[in-house]
Amino acid sequence: MPVNKRSKYRGSRTCGGGTHKNRRGAGNRGGRGRAGHRDHRFSHFLLLGEVHNGKHGFVNKTGNSNKVIDVGDLDQILDALVLRGVVTVEGDVFVIDAEQIGINKILGGGKVTHKMNITAEAFSETAKAKVEEMGGQLLTA
Repeated sequence: MPVNKRSKYRGSRTCGGGTHKNRRGAGNRGGRGRAGHRDHRFSHFLLLGEVHNGKHGFVNKTGNSNKVIDVGDLDQILDALVLRGVVTVEGDVFVIDAEQIGINKILGGGKVTHKMNITAEAFSETAKAKVEEMGGQLLTA
């Protein structure tokens, strides 16, 4: 009695694979490369984190790349920005350089409760009105 299949099938033409045509080509192994990564080999590629589900959405070639923040949100995070050393306090006025926190434009959403001097590339009209109503200033960089 043979010990293993290798010796069992010595001298056999197909080594237990049926007819001589059965083990030809990539169809025998489920395709080449990443074939079947969403079908018959899904669990293998899922465990490796390599499941590719195609492309989604679109990229706007002429989109607006402004980094914006509402003046109300900026008002709420002032204390954290002072602790980080990005914003300075001169008396009762917070001096903010929007470029240091990665912001290009200040929008007018939210409520302003502090007096602020803000330097940025652009401002909305409502942001100007709210900051100036509290006695602050807006400077264009």
